[in-house]
Amino acid sequence: MKIKFRKERREKQTIIRTILTSLLFTVLALAACGIIIAASGFNPIEVYTKMISKVFFTGRGIRKMLDASLPLMLCSLGVALTFKMNLNNIGAEGQYAMGVIFGGAFAMYGPRIDGFAGILMLAVCCFAGGALWALLCAIPRALWDVNESITTLMLNYIALIILSYLCLGPWKAAGQNVGQTEKLRAGLELPALGGAKVSSGIVIGVVAALIIYMIYKSTTLGYQMSVVRYSQGAARFAGINIKRNIILALVISGGLAGLAGCLQYAGVSQRIMEGMPNNAGYTAIVIAYLSKLNPLAIIIVSILFAGLQNSSATVQVMGVPTQIATMIQGTIMLFVIAGDYFQRYRLIRVKEVES
Repeated sequence: MKIKFRKERREKQTIIRTILTSLLFTVLALAACGIIIAASGFNPIEVYTKMISKVFFTGRGIRKMLDASLPLMLCSLGVALTFKMNLNNIGAEGQYAMGVIFGGAFAMYGPRIDGFAGILMLAVCCFAGGALWALLCAIPRALWDVNESITTLMLNYIALIILSYLCLGPWKAAGQNVGQTEKLRAGLELPALGGAKVSSGIVIGVVAALIIYMIYKSTTLGYQMSVVRYSQGAARFAGINIKRNIILALVISGGLAGLAGCLQYAGVSQRIMEGMPNNAGYTAIVIAYLSKLNPLAIIIVSILFAGLQNSSATVQVMGVPTQIATMIQGTIMLFVIAGDYFQRYRLIRVKEVES
């Protein structure tokens, strides 16, 4: 008698199962990393205690975590929007960079507008930069069915090279040894929330998530996106303009990634720096996937991922190599993604009787 296994899709995925599965595989990831940390001569318990306590149980750690979640949140919302239509926007990294470039151009060369109007104009410029960069891929995809995965990915490199050139060249601050601009002029900074010193950009991120959630649930656009996602044939039969929806989804997605640059520039760093996106666009793909494309879940997952990134950096002061800190972050991501598979499928043992 042979014993084999087959996979079967689970009909229902409850919230409790989702949370428990993610927690289980996070613990497994930490256990796997703990073996490597111990083999490197460090105490895993001490390392993990410092990671958690410094980020999740101190005011400074929580503030930095919320600030770090802003670009992840906006990029993830944009990526999830295209995934909703079976479009693969792999270009949030470049759209983020282009949004920062457009915003920087307004701050340095645009009219002197301060206060709320100035911040609004800065946000519009950043959104426009990301949207226009996405439009370069949206039109070929809609009109000639050019693969958007390739075009969005390739445009990342061009945008990042342009950003590096500006930060190391004409926009480089005087007397700086690194590629970054002068500090954002007064009047364009996003204000902090009360005495918490958390950027008010977190409010913009949450509001954006709520708006997108309402679009999915209560608007014609959301309904059309769902129809296009599951069957383009049915969408054509219903008279839905597929080309227009493809362009609209990619443009809004790119705009949200560009807006992420605004929140980082005006709300956190106050400067434009070489390599400023810092892989937020790529991490957004993982966050969108783990969040099941749910805008409200993206808020929570983005904050947790930001905490994970910051906690990896805190252990470096203990002498833990950068590679190990990065390994912890990557391993948890891989294990949680693997856990999602077991959440969607279950293995059933099948007995085969030999004749």
